[in-house]
Order: sequence, then structure tokens, then C-alpha cells
Amino acid sequence: MNPEREDRLKLTGFLMALDIPQERGLSSLDFRYFDGLVVCRFPLFNFLEPFPLDWMYVVFVVMWLGALGIMLGCFYRLSCLMFLIPYWYNFFLDKTAWNNHSYLYGLIGFQLTLMDANRYWSIDGLRRPRKRNAHVPLWNYTLLRTQIFIVYFIAGIKKLDADWVEGYSMNHLARHWLFAPFKLVLSEELVNVLVVHGGGLVLDLTAGYLLFFDLTRPYAMAFVTYFHCMNSQLFSIGMFSYTMLATSLLFCYPDWPRVLVRKFPAFLRPLLPLTEQPQRSDSCVYPAGGRKREAVAKGTGLTLRQRLGAVFTLIYVAEQFFLPYSHFITQGYNNWTNGLYGYSWDMMVHSRTHQHVKITYKDGVTGQIGYLNPGVWTQSRRWKDHADMLKQYSTCLATQLLGYNISEPEIYFDVWVSINERFQQRLFDPRVDIVTAEWSPFKKTSWLMPLLVDLSPWRTKFDEIEKTLDNQTDVVFIADFPGLHLENFVSEDLGNTSVQVLKGELVVELVSEKHNYTLKQGEKMQLPAGDYHYVYTISEEPSCYMYIYVNTTMVRLEENYTRFVELQEKVKNGTETEEISPELQTVLNGSSEDVNITDPALAAFVRRQRRQEAYERRKNATLAERFVRFAQKKHQTFRRSILMTGYAIRNLLFGRPPMEQLVEELEFANMKVYENTDAEAQRKAWPKVEDHAEL
Repeated sequence: MNPEREDRLKLTGFLMALDIPQERGLSSLDFRYFDGLVVCRFPLFNFLEPFPLDWMYVVFVVMWLGALGIMLGCFYRLSCLMFLIPYWYNFFLDKTAWNNHSYLYGLIGFQLTLMDANRYWSIDGLRRPRKRNAHVPLWNYTLLRTQIFIVYFIAGIKKLDADWVEGYSMNHLARHWLFAPFKLVLSEELVNVLVVHGGGLVLDLTAGYLLFFDLTRPYAMAFVTYFHCMNSQLFSIGMFSYTMLATSLLFCYPDWPRVLVRKFPAFLRPLLPLTEQPQRSDSCVYPAGGRKREAVAKGTGLTLRQRLGAVFTLIYVAEQFFLPYSHFITQGYNNWTNGLYGYSWDMMVHSRTHQHVKITYKDGVTGQIGYLNPGVWTQSRRWKDHADMLKQYSTCLATQLLGYNISEPEIYFDVWVSINERFQQRLFDPRVDIVTAEWSPFKKTSWLMPLLVDLSPWRTKFDEIEKTLDNQTDVVFIADFPGLHLENFVSEDLGNTSVQVLKGELVVELVSEKHNYTLKQGEKMQLPAGDYHYVYTISEEPSCYMYIYVNTTMVRLEENYTRFVELQEKVKNGTETEEISPELQTVLNGSSEDVNITDPALAAFVRRQRRQEAYERRKNATLAERFVRFAQKKHQTFRRSILMTGYAIRNLLFGRPPMEQLVEELEFANMKVYENTDAEAQRKAWPKVEDHAEL
């Protein structure tokens, strides 16, 4: 019943305040909700609409002030509501931004609203002495501890999936530089299986237990600290890693802040949290008998609020254990994976790659057929993986096409996806008009194609095939259903392209030749570049085949790069005897900053060299240089957030200024305060590993 743990929650409020300009999107709000922007949106409830842009800034300001109030313990209950209501409004407004940690922030905000987290080192404690340094009910701690335990433990249960255990979910992570120390003793394959996947599984399953017990807590703290610090570098997940570090302190003894504060010099203690023993609180229940009976003014009977708190804790914990497995109720949100991504704690278990996406529209009156650019009128890519979003997207597209004289539009999607290194296969039936197709949150989606899990063992064969190819040859593995066909175009950049049957039977139609070729298992044929072809599956079972091709353009670029590097080395050594053009001489001498290069091959060489140099500079940067770069990036984010928010509030109070002034203000907000000529090159040369699971 001690109050010290509330300073951990103040830290959580601080992290939420930092998160709002970043991952919540305050710094880029104008890009998402610009007035008059024609864009398809994906709210959880279709009636939800964003406010006008200036008012959206007000919503985010209220949310930020709420997080600040939680951190300071100032008008605490009001601050919780100020944070909670805008947060969940913004959360429900865009399903494409959902992820597990955003959901967790909302849950913590909801819990804090019902708790007494303003008893220790708070402004409310200064205003109201009865709250100052007062006990906090144990159910507050129980709820928060259990929530963090669920995050770890359910994530571990979900990682018992065969794809995770076998190392297919996040196999790209082993190539990251953070795992270089492990590669000193293990191969990259073993690092992937044992460290990335095995280590993640063991940590999630055990962290909650290890943090709870005194004997194992120090080791668990070291383990989870290392884990979350690595995640902060591996993924673009905002403040999640730091929030989990802060919540780990909930498992420690409540008096450690007092012990720490007592070690500070006496002149600093007035500025630090209180060190005296906390006072009793009416919100708590104390044991009866002995000395403690004398201190209890109102007896030991439970109040209605205390009873409700106990009931709420039991119901909430049961609901949190049930919700990740509630997908048999909300079947419409199930695709190849269960439920909307965000509340299932299946973090990083599923990774996807998209090879081919085609959107076809048809005029329901004239029969006219046309094609749309995938992603038109939308700012997200996640609609490709979720039937509910695809339904919303098709409805939006149909509405927009009416403005282009397309009557009664029909929309067909052909989406090819590989999940966890499997075959590329169709996710949705391309023969179904999604505009008129039935979808319900509580019924299975009839136009969802099944995942061909029986073909999963082929992944071992994929590795064997890829090892037989040279560095210039690429391969794509395809699986398709009987009665369907793939329309494909071989770019002129792709030379020596062939298709080979791995299983089943195909008919390949070359459009220009108007000729069909039948291929059976093991057979292959060359495909002409710069032309369309159709691949029909005529076997009774799903067909499996692969495209093998060489990107001749990339090969030429690589050859040119090698030639220029060798020539540059000869020029530096003075061994080059042939005459060199002035433009080439300037580039090879490293003086190409302000030169207009006309040779495309030479320009490509310069761009690649600059990216390589930027990569080397960033790789070899000192800790101080990295910190400065990090601080500059954050300063730019917060600076833009403050400026754009100020402009929006000015607009609401005094009206919008002329367009010329708005343009100047936008340019000023976007201005790079710190000049960094190779910032973009650095970003491309050494990007973070993104969350391939669901970004």
C-alpha cells in the first residue's frame, strides 16, 4: 500500500508526452488530415471522421496536456480523461496505425484514470495535504503488474507458433550489426534460430515470472533492459522500449526511491521526492488488530469503492487474458492471422512480403475495364492484408470513381503475399467484386483464400535452390489455386527470365505469340522480356512454380561501378595512362559536389559512392556524434510540432492568414535547422530494420 511506485507512472506520463509528437503523429498531422485532402480512411467504426485540421491540433494538444498532467500529478483525474479520450479517438480513427504498444498505452491510460497515482511527489499533493504522500491501494499495483505480465507472457505463448520456433518469422534480423558479437561464436543461421527467435521466446515466457521474485529480479532486469535497448535500435517503435523499461520498475520494492533520495546531499533533498513514511489513506484497507487497529479511524469494513475496485480488477484481468483468444467471436477480422493487429500480443510473429498487387475496376453499366495504381487515395499499405480494410477501401474507391464517370463501379483485388517466407500466393479471391461482397465482423470472410500451410515444408527447398544461384540471379516462388491464372509482365530490365514448375501442371500463354505451352513438374521455359504472359493452373491441386531471372540493368550498373572504382584507384596511384574526359577526371578526383554530371552511369557511381561514404561515417561515428544526430532529429520533430500547433491555434482564434503567409509558415516549419547535406543519403545507406511484421 505504499505510494512510491507512482513515480514510475509519472515516468510513463513523461514518455507518453514525448510519444505524442512522434509516433502519435503530432509533428506530421497536416500530412494526414489536411483539409480537402481526398483520401480513403480506415476507422474502426465507419461513422468516425477526423475533425478539420486546426481542430485536430487542438485534440492533440488536449492529449499532450493530459499526459503532462499525469506526469506532474496535477488535476490528476481530469488529466487522465484529457489524455484518454483523445487518445482512443485517435486510435479508433485509423486502424492502419494499430500495433501492440499503441494499444498498451491506451490500456495504461485507462487504468491510470481509475487509480490514485497522484499521491507522491505531485502537485495535487501540494494542493491537498490528505493526498500528499498517502498510501495507494494494492489493487492498483496488482493491475499494472498483471498487465505487464500479460504483455510478456501472452507474447511468449504466441511465439510458440511453429514459424517462430523454426526461425522463419524474423530471419532478417540476424543480419543486423547488433548481432555481430554473437556471430563471433555462432553462424548467422544459428544466431537467427537460437538468439533472435529462441532468445525472444524464452524472454517473453519468463520475464514476468523472473521480475516478480526477489532472487531472479536482478537478472531479469538486466535481461529485459538489454532486450528493450536492442529493440529500440532494431525497430521504429517510438517510446515502447523505454515504456517497458519504466514499467519494469513496478516489480521492485516500493521503498527504493526513498533509499536513493536519502543518499543525495541535504541541500538537494527539498527538490526531491519525500523520504518520510507515507500517511494512511481512506482508499486503503488495513489489517485489524494490534497497534494498527489504533490508527484506523473508520474501522476495517470495505467501502463500496473498495469492493468495486476488487471486482473491477478481477474482471479486467480475466478480460485481458481472454481477449487475445477471442477471435472465434470477431471472425470477420481473421485473415491468415487472427484478429486485428494490436490486441493479441503476437508481436513480430508474422512477417509479410508483397510481390504483386493489382486493382481492377469495371463499369457496371458499360462493362469498361480499367486499372488503378495500388494505394491510390490512401496513405497506408496495410489494407492489403486485412479483409475489413479491403472492404472499406473498395467502398471508398467506388465512391471516388463515380466522379470519373464510372457507373456502378465493381472493384477486384489481386493481392499476392508471402507470410513467413512461404510461397507468394493470393490472399483474396480476385474474381469477387469487393464492393458488393458481404463482410461482417462476426462471420468468416467467404472471399478470403486459404493459406497453403501444407506447402510450408517447401521453405527448406527454397534455401537449397537459392544457394545454387549466383549473386546476379534472383528467384520468386509462386503458388496458385486450380482454375486461377496469373497475369504478369516481364520488364525489359529482366533478362534470361524463365518459369519452372515445382509441383502441379501449368499452361503458359505468351500474349505476343498467341501461343500456349503446357508445363509439368520439373519442366521450364524461357519468357520473352518486354511482354505479357499468363500462367494458368490446370492441375487439380495447387500449383507451385518459380520465376528465375537476372536484372540486367543492375548487372550493368554493378559492372560500371567496379570499372569506375578500379579506374579511380589507378588515377590515385598515377598508373592510369589512357586519356580521361574532364568530367570523369573531376569525379575520380573527388571534386564532384557542384558538377552537373551528364553521363547516367557516372552519375549512378557518384550517388553510390556518396551513400557508401555516408554509411561509413555513420558506422564509425563516435557516441557523442550519434547522440548529437539523435538530438537534432528529435529537436526537428518537436520544433515542427510546436510551430504547426501554434499556427493552428492562431487560425482558430484570429482566422487564417493569406495563402502566401501560410506557405511561408509551412516552409519555416519544414526548414532544416541543422544543415546535413548527406542526411538523405545516410538514411538510405543505413536504415533501421523496419517492423516487417505489420508496419
